[in-house]
Amino acid sequence: MLQKILYNLDIALEAIQRNKLRAFLTSLGIIFGVSSVIAMLAIGTGAQQEVLKQMELLGTNNVIVQPVVEQREGNVGDENSAKQEKKKFSPGLNLEDLESIKQLVPQVEKLSPEIMYETTFIRDARIRTGKLIGVNKDYFGISNLGIVEGSNFSDLQIKNADPVCVIGYDVKTRFFAGESPIGKKIKVGHLWLTVVGVIEKKEVSTENIENLGIRNFNLDIYSPATTVLLRFKNRAVLTGKDLQSSGGRSVIFMGGAMISSSGGGNNNSGDGNYNQLDKLIVKVTDTKYSATIADVISRMLQRRHNDVVDFEIIVPEQLLQQEQRTKRIFNIVLSSIASISLIVGGIGIMNIMLASVVERYREIGVRMAVGAQKKDIELQFLTEALTISITGGFIGIILGMAFSYAIEATADIATIVTPISIFISFGVALVIGVVFGYYPAKRAAQHDPVHALRHE
Repeated sequence: MLQKILYNLDIALEAIQRNKLRAFLTSLGIIFGVSSVIAMLAIGTGAQQEVLKQMELLGTNNVIVQPVVEQREGNVGDENSAKQEKKKFSPGLNLEDLESIKQLVPQVEKLSPEIMYETTFIRDARIRTGKLIGVNKDYFGISNLGIVEGSNFSDLQIKNADPVCVIGYDVKTRFFAGESPIGKKIKVGHLWLTVVGVIEKKEVSTENIENLGIRNFNLDIYSPATTVLLRFKNRAVLTGKDLQSSGGRSVIFMGGAMISSSGGGNNNSGDGNYNQLDKLIVKVTDTKYSATIADVISRMLQRRHNDVVDFEIIVPEQLLQQEQRTKRIFNIVLSSIASISLIVGGIGIMNIMLASVVERYREIGVRMAVGAQKKDIELQFLTEALTISITGGFIGIILGMAFSYAIEATADIATIVTPISIFISFGVALVIGVVFGYYPAKRAAQHDPVHALRHE
């Protein structure tokens, strides 16, 4: 059997050699079909990896609570009367909310506040703007930020609101180049903080920063939330400066928040932000609980905030699943379009093989006259179709990988060529060769040897 296959392969190669240009043009459909499928699957896999990276950045098991301005609605004519109505008081998003969630909500693994202030970093006559982030020690685990030097905050440092910090990797390279920052001080705003740790370098693309609303973690400095609230700024506490900025209006101090007597509601320093926290991140034990826990937290906070809707809850896993689903559909459509080239290539192979059968009637007659059976003739032409298809498949694989790398280099789109994509595209090319080569081969074998010998 092997000898017969090798013999037919030799005949097929000889026939292709006689008509090199025709064979090449025939295989173009297969070449571009295979290369297109590989390139499209590479784009799809790259998009999939991008989504997974986004999920890692946001946290697959996280539920995020953020403060927002309370939404109001009504008729235009009721505007004046609405001003006279007594507004409900809300303490805003604060550490008490965090403690309530920690104690009352089930399936919560970790949670951390996030308090963000734009400020300046100064050391050794070097200065740059940056963000001071108030967190607790669970924050780094929730955000998948490993500490490569030093250590995390201790319970005692958090309890005593010690002036300590963990710095981002780029902060270290800019302010502590060539030296260990552990135990050294850096001025953050008006505070001198002692560095106790350095987080690992986190690769965050500009696209992710814009689309996901996340920061460049490498450029931030992290300090205990208690330190930030006590030593830097607590928006829920009224100060003399806040009174001066109120423009002489009378204010009422309630539960750590300032309420203007003019009906302006909760206020602070004129910007309306009375929330202690800028974000509250809750990590649940399993993603299947994310939606349920988000609903529980929403109901709890609404009660704690006296039915004032001054917060929003985001479940990143749901958002990213939707994005993943959209990209998957897009990739299926692109791959389907690319697969049409393979079908066209198969039709081209059938067309050329049928023409080849007509041209080689005499050759078929001679082979059958000297003892070749119908199966031998079928195998001869099927081998020729498969040779064209397989050759086109190999060239298509090389071209598809080249296309993928070219797309990544020129269009700034992540592409990943996987062995499974190569196997699928080459397997389809092989099937195309068999399916579209079988009919011409069978037709060649059905010829009467006498008529074939007399054919001119």
